[in-house]
Amino acid sequence: MSFTVADLTGDRTEQYQQLTAQAEALVAGEPDRVANAANLASLVFHALPDLNWVGFYFYDGHELVVGPFQGKPACVRIALGKGVCGTAAQTRETQVVPDVHAFPGHIACDGDTGSEVVVPLVHNGELVGVFDLDSPKPDRFDAIDQHGLEAVARAFLAAL
Repeated sequence: MSFTVADLTGDRTEQYQQLTAQAEALVAGEPDRVANAANLASLVFHALPDLNWVGFYFYDGHELVVGPFQGKPACVRIALGKGVCGTAAQTRETQVVPDVHAFPGHIACDGDTGSEVVVPLVHNGELVGVFDLDSPKPDRFDAIDQHGLEAVARAFLAAL
């Protein structure tokens, strides 16, 4: 299968609509979560500006374990309730963190990260993991990013 990543155009909301459509096309007909996570991490990492890490952590029934990602090597295991990823997993609420250094208990996997957004992945009421994006820029993520990335996460979950 050949897949071409199209440049995103228009305002940021339109760009996220285009990115979500690309994500849906990329995972269409593929039920393997590792394959889909790998491709979606790459898609988002290359499509959006000012990112230094994009990836997935999967819940193994006890903790989050790193899955496919783009960026520097990552923390391998994260306990529920710890750091931004563990908080998103435990609360099942998207965490938008403008300054990771001000987040209580932040886990600094990459010292260059300034801001972060983490979307919990819940399928049929069960925690699957989290979708995590880091940026070296403080205040990189806002409500537009949150809604757009939640839509990309839904595309991932729909393929399970």
